[in-house]
Amino acid sequence: MAIGWLTILKSVPWTEVIKNAPKVAEGAKKLWNAVGKQRAADEAAEAGAQPAASHEPHTLEALEARAAVLEKAVSDLHGQMLASSELIKELAEQNAQLVKRIEANRKRTLWLAAATLVLVFYVFSAVPF
Repeated sequence: MAIGWLTILKSVPWTEVIKNAPKVAEGAKKLWNAVGKQRAADEAAEAGAQPAASHEPHTLEALEARAAVLEKAVSDLHGQMLASSELIKELAEQNAQLVKRIEANRKRTLWLAAATLVLVFYVFSAVPF
């Protein structure tokens, strides 16, 4: 079981992941900001909308009912999009933190390996055979 995970971890291009983590986080932030701005623009447009006058009351009522249903659907979809973009932003930030921690662990491991080698050489050079 451990060999499978080791194979998977070895197949990940970590240099690319580390290099692209800031880009992913920045892209998620831009998406979140764009969605937030779009929501504010939608609310402003909704507040300024004026109903159009028509001479056909039955057709107008049907169109108004249909428009209300469509507005509700668009509002629901927009809410889902906001939630999705917030999730993407959070995941990108977590990914960036994970990459930083992995890089720190990699550096620590290299440092410990070097220190161990120095210690081993020191011990073996001090012990007479």
